[in-house]
Amino acid sequence: MNKDQVKGRVDEATGKVKEAAGKVVGNPTLELKGKIQGATGKVQAAFGDAKEEIRKSTRAK
Repeated sequence: MNKDQVKGRVDEATGKVKEAAGKVVGNPTLELKGKIQGATGKVQAAFGDAKEEIRKSTRAK
């Protein structure tokens, strides 16, 4: 597991918490920030997954 995978998944989880908190307290700004952080975390995790797959495939040869 690389740092992009870890940071992406942490940001994804943090974003979900912020989004839920924003919904509960009725704060649309916090909810939106949570959605954005979750989405960027998902992208970063996917980037990390791709890097890991490339690393694995180059080692296998």
